[in-house]
Amino acid sequence: MDLVERLRAAGCVYAEDEAALLLETATDEADLERLVAARVAGRPLEHLLGWAGFDGLRVVVADGVFVPRQRTLLLVELAEQLTPPDGVVVDLCCGSGALLAALVVRRRDVEGHAADLDPAAVACARTNLADLPPGRVHEGDLYDALPTDLRGRIDVLMVNAPYVPSGELDLMPREARDHEHRVSLDGGSDGLDLHRLVAAGATTWLAPGGLLAIEVAPMQVEAATAMMAAAGLEPAVAEDPDLDATSVIGRARG
Repeated sequence: MDLVERLRAAGCVYAEDEAALLLETATDEADLERLVAARVAGRPLEHLLGWAGFDGLRVVVADGVFVPRQRTLLLVELAEQLTPPDGVVVDLCCGSGALLAALVVRRRDVEGHAADLDPAAVACARTNLADLPPGRVHEGDLYDALPTDLRGRIDVLMVNAPYVPSGELDLMPREARDHEHRVSLDGGSDGLDLHRLVAAGATTWLAPGGLLAIEVAPMQVEAATAMMAAAGLEPAVAEDPDLDATSVIGRARG
């Protein structure tokens, strides 16, 4: 059975494309066989390659680190459109740093910061955001990771926190549930546990009129907008059918 057929038999929808990427990555025949066997066994292609394609970039992703999804480009687009000139943007729960990496290509003027709790993710983010000034990628738990001089200065807070309800993790594709760190997937009982913590602290960190933008599933919109309002933010909803993406936005009162 040739390479493409092996990948297709394992359920790889884009078997031809994956085969080409694995051939490009492999150092020799033995390495190719190792990569193919791992892929057939369900390991994410991006972890095998060491990178994920996102908004035209090759974003470094190590084993276990959340692989950026294309739908999350909606958060990048919102930040691109809504950040004022020379504004401050924070990518909280940044994972690999893919969102901020894409944004700073589009908006060279922003002051960008990224933060995550997972040390493996932070290491990837520091690689992907190496062009930022030193000290812009922070490790820690939500706002505790951020330098205090950002309080009241953040114009856009992008958050792709985990939003899969705990009871639905077993329904996720095997690639995600078996190979991405649970901390990057598990959103608690209704999927919004971390978002509530972020929203509750947002008014302290956002500039007047600043925005909190989170990614959610469509069935979470009602609860997420109520959460924003309860935190003292003015809620709105943004959708992109082409990306199959939904975001709930909360604006700080100016």
